[in-house]
Amino acid sequence: MFRRKLTALEYHNPTGFDCKDETEFRNFIVWLEDQKIRHYKIEDRGNLRNIPSSDWSKHFEKYLQDVNCPFSAQERQETVDWLLGLAVRFEYGDNVEKYRNCKPVTESSDAQKSADPLINLDSNNPDFKAGVLALANLLKIQRHDDYLVMLKAIRILIQERLTPDAIAKASKAKEGLPVALDKHTLGFDTGDATLNEAARILRLLHIEELRELQTKINEAIVAVQAIIADPKTDHRLGKVGR
Repeated sequence: MFRRKLTALEYHNPTGFDCKDETEFRNFIVWLEDQKIRHYKIEDRGNLRNIPSSDWSKHFEKYLQDVNCPFSAQERQETVDWLLGLAVRFEYGDNVEKYRNCKPVTESSDAQKSADPLINLDSNNPDFKAGVLALANLLKIQRHDDYLVMLKAIRILIQERLTPDAIAKASKAKEGLPVALDKHTLGFDTGDATLNEAARILRLLHIEELRELQTKINEAIVAVQAIIADPKTDHRLGKVGR
């Protein structure tokens, strides 16, 4: 998940880094602050460097606040990704001339860029990720490792549920056709005319619920088929599939 950024920052173990390993994670944070971010003065980094301390997590939380990280220490993956993005920005700022003439590995055509505006977005920008995550939390959308996928889900939800037409349609009360209950066979007799009529109403409502359920099942099947038939395209790598 972090390999590309770790490689760009020349981390000693970009492919094997495990942020869930507490000791490795703490050493990584110390390395990131000492070598790349350098937000604290050298003499103020003692609390972070004291890796075995039982208060290390408290000092790390304060560090996140000091660098204005939008995530908490409990959101470890998001925090690591944001700090790496910050470090990459500082690394570029310190070596502008070195990276100024670098060309991207692949360049998308103008037609492709105009066809999908998401291609032009910098998905590694920490502010972009924080904004997408905030929207996803607000709209109750499942988190995903790929922030562009989350953004597409947000766009679909807004288009289908939050446009003026969609809101107006949802606000309208359902108007059904009148039903002659005496023309519908109940299939059993309770011995009471009032109870028989109530049972017919309940049966019709149940049939309506089953129809709605079947409609949702059909929509789910269509959605799954669309995903299977349309493999994910990684525009940055210039290839189809994972």
